[in-house]
Amino acid sequence: MGDLTDRLAQGLSAGAVVVDPDVTAAYSRDMAGFCAAGVPAVVVFPETVEQVQHVMRVATELRVPVVPQGARTGLSGAANAVDGCVVLSLVKLNRILEIDPVNRIAVVEPGVVNAELSRTVEQLGLSYPPDPSSWESCTIGGNIGTGAGGLCCVKYGVTSEYVLGLDVVLADGRLLSTGRRTAKGVAGYDLTRLFVGSEGTLGVVVRAVLALRPAPAPQLALAAEFPSADAAGAAVCEVMARGLTPSLMELMDAVSVRAVNELGQMGLPESTQALLLVAFDGPDRVGELARVAELCRAAGATEVVPAEDQAESDLLLAARRLALPALDRLGTTMIDDVAVPRSRLAEMLNGVAAIAERHGLTIGVVSHAGDGNTHPIVIFDAEDEDQAVRAQRSFDDIMALGLELGGTITGEHGVGLLKRDWLARELGPVALELQRQLKGVFDPLGILNPGKMV
Repeated sequence: MGDLTDRLAQGLSAGAVVVDPDVTAAYSRDMAGFCAAGVPAVVVFPETVEQVQHVMRVATELRVPVVPQGARTGLSGAANAVDGCVVLSLVKLNRILEIDPVNRIAVVEPGVVNAELSRTVEQLGLSYPPDPSSWESCTIGGNIGTGAGGLCCVKYGVTSEYVLGLDVVLADGRLLSTGRRTAKGVAGYDLTRLFVGSEGTLGVVVRAVLALRPAPAPQLALAAEFPSADAAGAAVCEVMARGLTPSLMELMDAVSVRAVNELGQMGLPESTQALLLVAFDGPDRVGELARVAELCRAAGATEVVPAEDQAESDLLLAARRLALPALDRLGTTMIDDVAVPRSRLAEMLNGVAAIAERHGLTIGVVSHAGDGNTHPIVIFDAEDEDQAVRAQRSFDDIMALGLELGGTITGEHGVGLLKRDWLARELGPVALELQRQLKGVFDPLGILNPGKMV
């Protein structure tokens, strides 16, 4: 290891090479459960693109695996270390390099925190829409690596739709520039999109050109209570079928509603089996909410509460923000991420409830209902070996259910280690082999984040 650390130190700033095991252990994993993590040989903190190139050249020459990391808020094990690796932390490449209001782009380094970028462009009347739940701490590089989503995806889409171009350090240290700064551009294969969601297995993103949008008006929201998941699912389908475009549409099942009631004293009746939250930020917010209220009542809602202003909207949406903390109080949580067609959303919620009963566990579901992305949250006692086994089995059953309903094993959290075996089932042998061949083109030695995805 001495040769490795000495070689790395030659091209990095003082203190940027860390071998203290107490420190390196903290960089061994992300926030995913049930994922093995190795022991890194060293953690490095480059501050420039050239320093990242130096790290990759040394790693290639010495045939040492490299695991790129952002803020380690991921939920798939994609940032977990492997034994003897170089953990390449990109948190010090954290500059917003440019904001161009005319062309509506931002150029940033990967360590920029999502919320920092959002607040900075907001001062110019612009927005960067992708908003993962961890936006106060997650980095743009991590968002790009996992293809992150968020609460507003139903209207504004996910990270991949905002990445126009990238600078990427390849496994051998070469610097590749992809994409464009223009509003349109179709020259050559779309390598930019290939890197988005690749979880650091093809290259290390060191700079990104991101599309910006005009800042929207404040959201106006409503909450609708339903006696069943079927009724709530029918309301979701009606809203989308009528051509409405909410800026947010979230659905919580009975387990989540009860947990939020207990934590936040929200006053929701025990009979509520599903809670639908819908918001609009367009010029006709009041009229659109009124139409949604009618559709919800027609679908069987027992109560519909529209907000009259932003303050009331914030109070209504507080229930959704409390869902994860409320479920966390019940035990160890394992968060799944399965997306299904919107038309199958009720089947997904009912199926998860059946899985929970079959395994004798509590499973709550919060969903980005507008795009069919569900987050079943398995709750168990991590100290109870039998419960831990049942939790893992229920997790697998949930993914199988998602595929059976025509969905995908991950809508926004990524594959990493957690879902690697399931990726093969979703893709099939031909697509999997092609993905492995692509990996070989970009990383012929297999040193970039080995063992993840394919």
